[in-house]
Formats: sequence, C-alpha cells, structure tokens
Amino acid sequence: MKVWHSLAEIPGNESAVVTIGNFDGMHNGHKKVIATCVERARKLGVDAVAITFDPHPIQVHRPEVGLQLISPLRDRLDAMAAAGLDATLVAHYDASVYSLDADEFVDEYLVGRCGAREVVVGEDFRFGRANAGTIDTLRALGRSYGFDVITVTDIEAPEGRRWSSSWVRELLAAGDVSGAARVLGHLHRIRGSVCHGFKRGRALGFPTANLSKDVEGVIPADGVYAGWVVRAVPGTQSAEFLPAAISVGTNPQFSGETRTVEAHVLGRSDLNLYGERIAVTFVSRIRPMQSFASLDDLLTQMDDDLRQTASILGIGVAGRVDPDSVTAQ
Repeated sequence: MKVWHSLAEIPGNESAVVTIGNFDGMHNGHKKVIATCVERARKLGVDAVAITFDPHPIQVHRPEVGLQLISPLRDRLDAMAAAGLDATLVAHYDASVYSLDADEFVDEYLVGRCGAREVVVGEDFRFGRANAGTIDTLRALGRSYGFDVITVTDIEAPEGRRWSSSWVRELLAAGDVSGAARVLGHLHRIRGSVCHGFKRGRALGFPTANLSKDVEGVIPADGVYAGWVVRAVPGTQSAEFLPAAISVGTNPQFSGETRTVEAHVLGRSDLNLYGERIAVTFVSRIRPMQSFASLDDLLTQMDDDLRQTASILGIGVAGRVDPDSVTAQ
C-alpha cells in the first residue's frame, strides 16, 4: 500500500474509490467500510484509497480531553494495508484542513487529487468546516462533480451494540483485552521503547522489559496479562514474537507510585532489549494488580501467572530464570 503524507505526493492521474475516516483502532466497523471501498474499486478497475487524519481531530479541537489513540499510526496503516487498500493519504490535520468548507474539501481532496469515482462512508459521516457537511451534502456534491456516494450501514455485535472506538476504550479501561480484541477484530497492541527499571524482577527470577513513558496506544487497566512481545529482527523485514507475562500498574508490593508496563519473556534470560522499540500485544487478563502478605506469596502467585500465561498462549510452561544467567546490563 502506498502512503501519501501530502496532496502533492498523489499522482495527478489518480482515479479511485475513496473512503474517509479516522479509523482509530481499525475495528470491525472500519473494516466493513474499507472492505466495501476495496470491493467497489475492484469492480470499477480503479484504486481503493483512504483518507485519514493525523493528529486525530479531537486532539486538535479538544486537547483537554487528553485523547490517546487506541493504536499507533504505524499499526493503523498496517491494518489498512491488510484490508486491501491500494493507497492511504495521511492528511496532517490542521487549519488548512478543518477550515475547508464541504465543497472545498471535495474539490481539493476527493476530486482534485484522488480522482474520486465513488466515495464510501459510514452512516454517521460528517465533514467540512465545523462538521457542517452531511451525507446529503456529499450526495449533492457528488452529482455536481460526477461521483457516486455509497453508505455503509452500521454493523452491530450479537448483543446489539454498534462496533466503535469508544467501546474499545471502555473495554480496555476495564482490562477486558479479549473483549476489546473481539470488537477490534485483532489483538490490542501498544508500542514503546525499553528502558532501565529498578531490576527487582531480575533479582527474583523474572527479568522484565520496561516500557518508557513514550508509549503509543491505550494502556489497559492495571493487572497481569498474557501476551506477546514483538520485536523487529535486525537487518530484515521480519518480526519475532516472544511469549510474555505482562504487568501493568504501580507495583503496590514495593509501594510503587509510577504506573509502568513491564513484560517478562517466558524462559528467556539472554535478551537485551534496552533501547529497542518493541510492541506489546495483549491476549487475556490473568488477574488484577495486587499486593501480598509476603514476598513468598508474591513469588507463588508469579509462578502461577507464568503457568497461566503459557496455557493461554498454547506454549510449554517456563519457570523462573536464574538471576545470574541474565545477560542484559
């Protein structure tokens, strides 16, 4: 999939079926819209193109909300490519975009550069200055500019709720990462750089990769999770998936005050991830974060965490590692 970061990067002869949206998290609702865009493009023999925005409009218009994207832009684009799009325009969302009237946006973005033959959007689509443009506005402009508008009916989960980014955020806030994965249609993932911690886990036989404060993506509720550490294989385009028990929280056993994300890769004492930017993928929550009456009680629980993690991930059980065998400094 081609990724354009400005209108100037789009070839002048582009002809496409275009869809528009923030696509935060690329959940099942987004996937249906993009699948429709791709299907229509294949029938017309043109490109399937998406227009998305960075930063998210809420981050620009309502910064006090402190909105954090469900997934980093990189993961959003990967998911959009996997959905079959030929190209995506990542429009820098600033006054040059949000000050455009509906007809100006259509003229400049949809027709002028993307060469829209059809435009595929969800039922609640709004656009243009102050979100004044509606589906009816888009259809009227389509008649003027010569493109058709295809609307995709909202899809609902079996329990009758509409798939949405807000639902994903609620589930993550509750620590229900498996529920979030059902709404997303894929496992939830965050990214961050590995930094030095207090090394308490190492001394206990549970060395961890600690993420620094530059985490991208919504961190789920405090607790212990089964999941994967994903790292790039140096010199290749491949990734390595490492089974991990993941701790999110302030570490109350040691009177911690700073919320951290720490991942213990099962059975490995030979990893040196310091300085690497890794992804942490959440599969299932094992338990809430808690403190114990003694260190021995904590270790007993952590041993059980490893067994549960291995069972959830479908791998062989690995116990504590020898602290003296840890190679990272």
